[in-house]
Amino acid sequence: MSHVFPRHTKSELLVAAGGEGCYLIDSTGRRYLDCGDAAVSCLGHSNETVVKAVQQQVEQIAFAHTGFMTSEPAEALADLLIEHAPGDLDRVYFVSGGSEATEAAIKLARQYYLESGQPERRHVIARRQSYHGNTLGALSAGGNEWRRAQFAPMLIEMTHIAPCYEYAEKPEGESSYDYGQRVANELEAEILRLGPDTVMAFMAEPVVGATLGAVPAVEGYFKRIREICDQYGVLLILDEVMCGMGRTGHLFACDHDGVAPDILCIAKGLGAGYQPIGAMLCSARIYDAIQNGSGFFQHGHTYIGHPVATAAALAVVTELTQNDLPLRAALMGEKLQSALTTAFGQHPHVGDIRGRGLFRGIELVANRETKTPFDPALGVAGKIKKAAFAEGLICYPMSGTRDGQHGDHILLAPPFIIEGKQINELVAKLDRAISNVI
Repeated sequence: MSHVFPRHTKSELLVAAGGEGCYLIDSTGRRYLDCGDAAVSCLGHSNETVVKAVQQQVEQIAFAHTGFMTSEPAEALADLLIEHAPGDLDRVYFVSGGSEATEAAIKLARQYYLESGQPERRHVIARRQSYHGNTLGALSAGGNEWRRAQFAPMLIEMTHIAPCYEYAEKPEGESSYDYGQRVANELEAEILRLGPDTVMAFMAEPVVGATLGAVPAVEGYFKRIREICDQYGVLLILDEVMCGMGRTGHLFACDHDGVAPDILCIAKGLGAGYQPIGAMLCSARIYDAIQNGSGFFQHGHTYIGHPVATAAALAVVTELTQNDLPLRAALMGEKLQSALTTAFGQHPHVGDIRGRGLFRGIELVANRETKTPFDPALGVAGKIKKAAFAEGLICYPMSGTRDGQHGDHILLAPPFIIEGKQINELVAKLDRAISNVI
């Protein structure tokens, strides 16, 4: 009998015993093409350079509390991230995962305005059908109704505007650009409703991950968002926990949209699964407000800036940048999109195939012509997850795509090292899984 508290008490889990490239291997020796580990394993499961970096760092120093000391890998990783970061991002605050990164971003935004003499700024605006993490502050910002529901009485009051979800929410006759401008302008309307002097931040994912299934914004949307934030003195927080670190074809996903945030959150691909790590990057302006004020960011966790975690991430980001792996993700992502379109482009129950780079989503529908989703009682996403796993494919199906209850999608996020033959394997296994369920 296991004493581990699992995610689901009624599930029976296999034991992960090994990993090789794009594959996970269970204790019986069966191999699974890993394309659905929440966009973590960007380098695959056996990168010798990262493994060696972890081993060497453990031998040197495993832990030093950041209240007393910094570490060489943390300093080097911060330098490397800022070297490639968009805009005037200048400082890096290391944490242990995505929820910690977004939580830290919300708290930093609040403290920035306190230190700047604007204590009335307290509101955060985010978007429906977003996901920013599972801690209470991050969950409050997120718009994933399924995850929020049972904790709703405990959540902080935050407001949510429409996502930029062209497939399901753009009416016929409206251009993509006009649609994007219209939904972006909901931010201005909400700022004015709340009171321009009371809003401190707007938080969004450049490409929405788990909740919507790899939905990118239309052209011009984020530029308009940036304009509105600047006009009203609101900080722009971009959550790249899932879509960042090369996943969508750029090291930082927002580079595709030509905007830079005031605060940016990363995780998942930052450590590529070799160590738990995340980070919050902020602009020099925000950092200077703290430095010239109290000097103390009133936030923290024991394992921030962990030397072994930052050593692993330093090796990961070095691999990504020196080998131009974001470009490879972009190129292989186009091949994946083409293969998915060939296999499912005319499928009567596939409504949309979307995404950027090696971050792709398939939205499943009961009726392709009307875009009507399946009845939630059918549990389509959960069944496809099991069917794909039985085929030897790990993917990330989710339900509640449209509104937290209705809609199903499949999220695909294979390692950047995936080859053409493995893309064919992915599509074949997914095809069989979908056919077995629908």
